[in-house]
Formats: sequence, structure tokens, C-alpha cells
Amino acid sequence: MSIIHQEGKLAEAIEEQTAKLPPDTFLWSAAASMALSMGLKCINKKHLAQMAGQWTAPLLLFGIYNKIVKTMGHH
Repeated sequence: MSIIHQEGKLAEAIEEQTAKLPPDTFLWSAAASMALSMGLKCINKKHLAQMAGQWTAPLLLFGIYNKIVKTMGHH
């Protein structure tokens, strides 16, 4: 028994665009988010620092998802 999985149109459109990005884009974006968060914390912008820091995990997850999609051949 074989299960055929089809992506939705939105997922396909997103994957098509993110496939154009260099592989380390999400990693560097996450690092920039952490650096921005630390910088904001140093100048006592606590709430902005928290907001910037919270982008780190989603950016890394986007990178993992993008890598999986590329290696699975769904692009």
C-alpha cells in the first residue's frame, strides 16, 4: 500500500521561493537575530530584545524544513 502525498499550492509556492536562497541563509539570519537581541539587551531595550531573540528558533526550523524539502526532492 502506497500513500501519495501532495503539497498544497501555498506550500509549493513557498518551497519554490525558499529553494532560491543559499543554504546558510537561515543559519545566518538566526545568528543575526541572536546578535540583535544581545545588542538590544545591552542598551536596556528589554522587550525588543525578547522579540528579536524569539525569531532565532523559527529561523532555524525554517532552515531545517528547507533542507528536508531540498533533500527529499520535492522542489
